Amino acid sequence: MKIAIVGTGYVGLVTGTCFAEIGVNVTCVDTNREKIEALKKGIIPIYENGLEEMVSRNAKAGRLKFTTSLENCLNEVDVVFSAVGTPPDEDGSADLSYVLNVAHTIGRNMQKYLLVVTKSTVPVGTAGKVKAAIQEELDRRGVQIEFDVASNPEFLKEGNAVNDFMSPDRVVVGVESERAQKLMTKLYKPFLLNNFRVIFMDIPSAEMTKYAANSMLATRISFMNDIANLCELVGADVNMVRSGIGSDTRIGRKFLYPGIGYGGSCFPKDVKALIKTAEQNGYRMRVLQAVEEVNEYQKGVLFEKLDKHFEGNLSGKNIALWGLSFKPETDDMREAPALVLIDKLLKAGCRVRAYDPAAMDECRRRIGNRIDYAADMYDAVLDADALLLLTEWKEFRLPSWAVVKKAMRYPLVLDGRNIFGKKEMEEQGFIYYCIGQHS
Repeated sequence: MKIAIVGTGYVGLVTGTCFAEIGVNVTCVDTNREKIEALKKGIIPIYENGLEEMVSRNAKAGRLKFTTSLENCLNEVDVVFSAVGTPPDEDGSADLSYVLNVAHTIGRNMQKYLLVVTKSTVPVGTAGKVKAAIQEELDRRGVQIEFDVASNPEFLKEGNAVNDFMSPDRVVVGVESERAQKLMTKLYKPFLLNNFRVIFMDIPSAEMTKYAANSMLATRISFMNDIANLCELVGADVNMVRSGIGSDTRIGRKFLYPGIGYGGSCFPKDVKALIKTAEQNGYRMRVLQAVEEVNEYQKGVLFEKLDKHFEGNLSGKNIALWGLSFKPETDDMREAPALVLIDKLLKAGCRVRAYDPAAMDECRRRIGNRIDYAADMYDAVLDADALLLLTEWKEFRLPSWAVVKKAMRYPLVLDGRNIFGKKEMEEQGFIYYCIGQHS
């Protein structure tokens, strides 16, 4: 089976490579010539465990190819996946210009039946717009060629995307014809053989499922952060509360960890887009509006704790940051709490010195040399007046606290991910603050 993947960003590259791994002949398409040339040389533009080796292996086997021309490969494939970006517009809605550009290109160049599958995260109703764009070009050409559209939203976690694709807990596919369902069944047959669930449904429901899933997870995070903030005021311990409610099988333990807010390429964008979709249909998503409000507040919580400790006198303080990416195992800083915190610290007159195992270059690309970049986690804390833990990378979990304390000018630690213990930190001689415990 031959397919094309349009867009070699996070979703497109992982999707194409993993399909190639199970034996599909894949052509990955991108208009960025530099990126395509780099991929041909085995240079991967994203940080994702196991992906580089998989790209190299399948490229050498001839199952994975890269090109800048969708037109030249259209008539060699059975299915075209559209995995281009859908960045938020200023009003929070998803920008569908890239998705529709792909649809118009397909309509102008297709010569035979194609199944066009939207892999990007798109609002409900997008498949209809894609279908109309393709048909518009066919009508302009004066030709009649059958085609189908489908929706196949991704559920990949950054840092674990390859494993998520190869061992999914479910695959959601929205179709509107038996022919499309048969093609998608054939494509996902290796997963069916391993008893993974491929759930077929109508296209609008598939489009909504992606937004609903991410919004539910974002809701759990903001809910737990709201509970954590109240715990601090009433003297409760959010870690105990989390354990208590997480043991209820109706609730479960996942995504109940308090912290400094969610970030990344999905949750913030998808929550905003679903709120906007509701507005466009005359409805207000009251819960999600609160979820977004809590998350924005939470990104400033560590700064507020720091500012309160120093009684508003932060000017001239040396602040060390451990972690910059929005989560471990990725270099992604889109909507990262670190960016909000850095801005607040610099405005308060602090000098910031940071270390992250993967996101240092990405941080430099985003904010330049507004902060200092440390060689390692211990270099970051030299002469620091406070250490702020922002990302729970594994290497931060068991540091040599004796070395840290000796290097710091003042023994203050603010734990934004609750990975250290209050009793242990105080025994080590540190002043310690975390999320959801009364200080």
